Amino acid sequence: MSKITTRMKRHVRHVLKDENPTIWVGKEGLTAQCTGEMQKQLEKNKMVKVRILPAALTAENTAQMIGAKAAEQTGAALVEVRGHVFILFKKRKTADAKIE
Repeated sequence: MSKITTRMKRHVRHVLKDENPTIWVGKEGLTAQCTGEMQKQLEKNKMVKVRILPAALTAENTAQMIGAKAAEQTGAALVEVRGHVFILFKKRKTADAKIE
């Protein structure tokens, strides 16, 4: 799981505050297809906003738990869970490896 500073969390929240969620978690919960789409968007944009539909929420599957599970599966940091919406952030991989 990626580490994120408080200042970076504030920045990510500010950038995404007026954006609509780009991924919805439906009644099937966090599927492989859903996780794959999160990975793709994280690679492209570094951050993603996800909405959890009420049908996906149960007593043992809260928004916080779904967000934490998504962060774990994608290797991203969970920035914030607010209501039924959560934000993930993942730093881009740098090309440190030198080709010899």
